[in-house]
Amino acid sequence: QVQLVESGGGLVQPGGSLRLSCVASGIIFNTYIMGWYRQAPGKQRELVASITSGSNLNYADSVKGRFTISRDNVKNTVYLQMNSLKPEDTAVYYCNAKPIIGATWAALDAWGQGTLVTVSV
Repeated sequence: QVQLVESGGGLVQPGGSLRLSCVASGIIFNTYIMGWYRQAPGKQRELVASITSGSNLNYADSVKGRFTISRDNVKNTVYLQMNSLKPEDTAVYYCNAKPIIGATWAALDAWGQGTLVTVSV
């Protein structure tokens, strides 16, 4: 059974910081690219950041310089440190696990249940 469990979402003021965590089980963690996606109301789900087992990084332009993705291959956990948060960062954030084999086949991806991040005064 594959499980991705996110935590760390909540309400934060603009300019504030938040750290999301995602604990993976049921997968061989270091054979997966891990990522964070987000979906705001009325918008499509978009990639926020991803990280390979070798810690190669990819960020959406909108979060570069503000967000940092990292992974702990011992704890099977991926993190998203979010700094200088903006109201437009408000969304449900989803953890994603993509096997390195067949990486372009989206049906192979595993997803967490999502955690809500709200950036507001």
